[in-house]
Amino acid sequence: MNRSRIVVFALIAVSVAVFFAFGLQQYLTLDSLKAQQAAIADYRQQHPALAVLWYGALYVGVTALSLPGAAVLTLAGGAAFGLFWGTLIVSFASSIGATLAFLAARFLLRDWVKSRFGSRLEAMDAGVSRDGAFYLFTLRLVPLFPFFMINLAMGLTPLKTRTFYWVSQVGMLAGTLVYVNAGTQLAKLDSLSGILSPALLASFALLGLFPLLAKKMLDSVQARKVYRGWRKPARFDTNLVVIGAGAGGLVSAYIAAAVKAKVTLVEQHKMGGDCLNTGCVPSKALLRSAKFLSHVKRAAEFGIDRAEADFDFAAVMERVQRVVKTVEPHDSVARYTELGVDVIQGTAKIVSPWEVEVGSGDGVRTISTRSIVIAAGARPFVPPIPGIEKVGYLTSDTVWTLRALPERLLVLGGGPIGCELTQAFARLGSRVVQVEMAPRILPREDPEASELVKARFEQEGVAVRVNHTAKEFTVENGENILLADCQGQTVKIAFDQVLVAIGRAANLQGYGAEALNIALSPRKTIDTNAFQQTNYPNIFAVGDVAGPYQFTHTAAHQAWYAAVNALFGSFKMFRADYSAIPWSTFTEPEVARVGLNEQDAQAQGIAYEVSSYGMADLDRAIADSEAHGFVKVLTRPGRDKILGVTIVGEHAGDLIAEFVLAMKHNIGLNGILGTIHIYPTLAEANKYAAGVWKRSHAPEMLLQWLGRYHRWLRHR
Repeated sequence: MNRSRIVVFALIAVSVAVFFAFGLQQYLTLDSLKAQQAAIADYRQQHPALAVLWYGALYVGVTALSLPGAAVLTLAGGAAFGLFWGTLIVSFASSIGATLAFLAARFLLRDWVKSRFGSRLEAMDAGVSRDGAFYLFTLRLVPLFPFFMINLAMGLTPLKTRTFYWVSQVGMLAGTLVYVNAGTQLAKLDSLSGILSPALLASFALLGLFPLLAKKMLDSVQARKVYRGWRKPARFDTNLVVIGAGAGGLVSAYIAAAVKAKVTLVEQHKMGGDCLNTGCVPSKALLRSAKFLSHVKRAAEFGIDRAEADFDFAAVMERVQRVVKTVEPHDSVARYTELGVDVIQGTAKIVSPWEVEVGSGDGVRTISTRSIVIAAGARPFVPPIPGIEKVGYLTSDTVWTLRALPERLLVLGGGPIGCELTQAFARLGSRVVQVEMAPRILPREDPEASELVKARFEQEGVAVRVNHTAKEFTVENGENILLADCQGQTVKIAFDQVLVAIGRAANLQGYGAEALNIALSPRKTIDTNAFQQTNYPNIFAVGDVAGPYQFTHTAAHQAWYAAVNALFGSFKMFRADYSAIPWSTFTEPEVARVGLNEQDAQAQGIAYEVSSYGMADLDRAIADSEAHGFVKVLTRPGRDKILGVTIVGEHAGDLIAEFVLAMKHNIGLNGILGTIHIYPTLAEANKYAAGVWKRSHAPEMLLQWLGRYHRWLRHR
């Protein structure tokens, strides 16, 4: 806590302490007010301006400090100033005091709460930023909720101060009128509880529903506005049309068919999408072949004098295609047709919010549907670097057509795709130069994770060029050249083929989204809310086309919410849960993560502790000659609650699953430490990381007393 916060906290604490130490609360009771009614009225007649000033200042002070007595002061306003002036003074004084309490809570506690519960506050903050005025208005209209608690709680949210003030002033007006009016009849009051009858409380509760009903009405008006000009069919051919048969589209269609909805799935290219055909499956097949070759080169580490492997690159790439073909039936037209999905291989175009025009070998037909799920995926992003078309380029989509190994391969990009393909081609025999404009590869991971991967790359012959920005491609004397800027110096890099792997761009065109003006996010993806809805409530988007994560497993995760909300949203809507999203980069060593890492926690100002276990000490890793990497766990300070985990090492993508489960179900490191892990396995690293945390939080005083107790036992 900085000095200014200490000063403010001290002033508030002293003020509250003085209030109770001198028994000032006895003057803010109904009996005291009735006893002093005549004196108050006399002072108000003799000094009207001062009476308003002192009363207003007292009211502001009591409210700002969240002291008991605001209700009695409101009655005093009615008794002293009458209904009109009493209501006016109390309305402004209570709103000013409430705003001061709101600002004090924000100044003193917001940063602390954010550092402690930052990741859990994100959804709440987003909701308050979007609908905070409605929520506050509802709470202000219902006197059952203590207003001082509302003031403090709202101070911990991102609600704007001016919004808090005006909503409070308007929202508290009804209750203020009731109390001030009661104050005008002070002599007849026997207790504060008599002011709010059950009927009046019920009226306030009903009144409190008004903002929520108003929001529903506003949502309805906005929906009608977005649908204006479109004619909704009286009947529908199907319950759901899904555009795209990648991971998101397949899961959406599967769920719809499983609950006996009629669903149509349209795919214009290949079933399975990028993951099956050009992404996850072929890349892992290639990595496996490359890993085998790396182990052959490491034969001496395993006690084998000499090992050699002859291979043909074309044969390796054919194996990749065989793997794809083997997995293909899982995502095939036949399987999904058997599940009850109407699969159409053709083009889809949304022509209205409830109609999709589908073109296939059987011609063009229009399908009417209650809801639509867009799962159109993404494509490799190719930057507009001068000369890139001249030299030709490969992407993660087209690299699988290669049958001749590039002698010199330039990989543009240091993200997961670029790193995986860099290592694979280097192990297969290409001389690889990897170019990354950031200061390090895998920039989303912590520096030590990036450094371990970079060190392995360089050990295997990869030239890693960080801080290099590609400026131009040229051809000089028949040789392809990249001109890159490195801290103001122009560097020339010669290559035979270039693989562009600097990210993926959402597919936003070709299926009618632009004609309907479906809203886009700043990230150039389809903008969706927490329920995966677009600006058209019956049109949903999932996967790479929607973001924010571009992983197969998150596309499938979003697809569940989209399908369920599309089919059952009239009964209940479900918000997508991003509390424990894992991912892995399948280099060697693998890098896997879930939740926060250190650089993210620091950027978000979230307090944390680190417990790290080095796998160089792990028995199974030593036995496998894979004694490298680490498990790093971030926890709440002083607690075992897991904020995030980074694992670098053999099978990190598998090991992370235990922590994903723990975070999802709020299991702390004590729970992992108390779980039996098979010996000897790599999974023991998770338990040992939990042990690091436990040792650093050992109860030293208790252990000292236990030591004394055992010494006493030995000398009895």
